[in-house]
Order: sequence, then structure tokens, then C-alpha cells
Amino acid sequence: MALCVSMLVAAEFMPVSLLTPMARDLRATEGMAGQAISISGLFALVASLLIATVAGRHNRRHVLLGLTGVMLASLILIAVAPNFLVLMIARALLGVVVGGFWSLSTATVMRLVPEETVPKALGIIYTGLAVATAFAAPIGSYVGGIIGWRGVFWAMTPLAVVTLIWQWLSLPSMAPQTTNPVGKLFGLLKRRHVAFGMAAVMLTYAGAFAGFTYLRPFLESYTHVSLPQLSLLLLGLGLAGFAGTYGASALVGRHLFSLLCGLPMALAAVTIGLLA
Repeated sequence: MALCVSMLVAAEFMPVSLLTPMARDLRATEGMAGQAISISGLFALVASLLIATVAGRHNRRHVLLGLTGVMLASLILIAVAPNFLVLMIARALLGVVVGGFWSLSTATVMRLVPEETVPKALGIIYTGLAVATAFAAPIGSYVGGIIGWRGVFWAMTPLAVVTLIWQWLSLPSMAPQTTNPVGKLFGLLKRRHVAFGMAAVMLTYAGAFAGFTYLRPFLESYTHVSLPQLSLLLLGLGLAGFAGTYGASALVGRHLFSLLCGLPMALAAVTIGLLA
């Protein structure tokens, strides 16, 4: 599951490091190409709301294998995309996998391991997330300069095949369980604090991804960095993510409210600082 998480995160954010050549090859603007990130997020949202109800009627092993198979199909479709429309369809499929897999991951881990080792198991999964976040973008930009952006996605397909085979061999059968109707999820939004909290989370992530998605075009057109410099900057961004995750984890117990308020403000300040 950690390997699948790594592949999903790498595939989801790889266009960030390849945005300029993808836009040029598909005869789209950089703004249009950035919607390849947006559409995967939109379909991830829809899938995350519906997957629990759907998965509850089927063997969890089969659902996870099916999602991994769709991820493989999406990577191949992206690599061969003849136009922008096909790219968006492929990214929508990837979004379904992202939303579905993340929604099921914690509950699946709780069924796979004893209760006392759940935190350790979740830590392994999030390690896969951190590794992909740190290294996927810089490797993608560097390798893309050598073999092209399509070559990068072709290079990811064997890893997706390995992930699918590994899951087939290792995941046990997990019988269906009682499902929760979708209405319960939307019912939570009637609570004032939940609604405000969800709005705050959405705005924060929107700001973060708006800046992150268009970082390559900004650096290339505004600061005129070379491809090696771009790769190093993306690597630095990813490695800084480790420090941020560690620091926030250490402080969250005592300073949760300060972090929730301060981090979005810091993000805004850094974004304005980039323009200077």
C-alpha cells in the first residue's frame, strides 16, 4: 500500500514539474495544462465521498486491486494522449484512484494489522507519501528534459505493474462490511464548526496548489532558471516538506490553533515574496 501511495502521489503531481513541455506539446496554454491537476482533485473529491458506500458492498482486496489497475491505465493513457481532452480524461481517472485509495487506506490498515501496530503501519504509508512528494517533481523535471514528458510517464508504468502484482500477492481477502450512506457525510456539514472548518481547509489547499502547480512556468519565465536549477529548486521544496512535516508534528499537540492560523498566512507571505 505504501508503494501504491508513492506511485499515486508521484503521478498526481508529476505534471507540476513537466507543465511547460506538456502545454507546448499538446498545443495548450500553461494555464490550461495546470487544469490537469485541478481535474484530478475534483474527481478525487467525488470518489472520496462515494467510495466508502461502493466499497462496502465488495471485497476490499478486489476494490484496491481495481483502483491500482485504473492507475496503470491512466498512466498509459497520459503517455499516449494525442490531445488535451484525452489528457484530461486520463487525469480524471487518476483522480478517482487518488480519492478512492486515500479514503480506504486507513480503514484497510486497521483491518490488516493488530491494533497496537496501526500507528506504525500508517507511518509506513505516509513515508511513501513523503518520499514521493520530495523526489517525484525534481526527478520528473530532470528526466523529462532527457527523454521527454511522455517518457517520464512511460517509465512509471512498469512500477505500477510491480505495484499491482505485489498487491495481488500480498493483500488478503477482506470481506464486505456495513456501509455508511453518503447522506451521513453531508449531514455533518449542517454543523456550523464542521462547515467553517471544511471551508478553511479548502481555501488553504486551494492557495497551496495554485502556487505549487504553476511554480515551473513562474520560475522559467520570471526568474529564467535553467533545467538543472529548476530540478534543484523542486528538490529543495520537497526536502523542506520533510522539515515542515516533522516540525508541525512536534508542535501540533500544544499549538494546533496557532499552526492552523499561521501556516496559511506564512504561505501567503512566501507567495508574495516570490514576486520580489
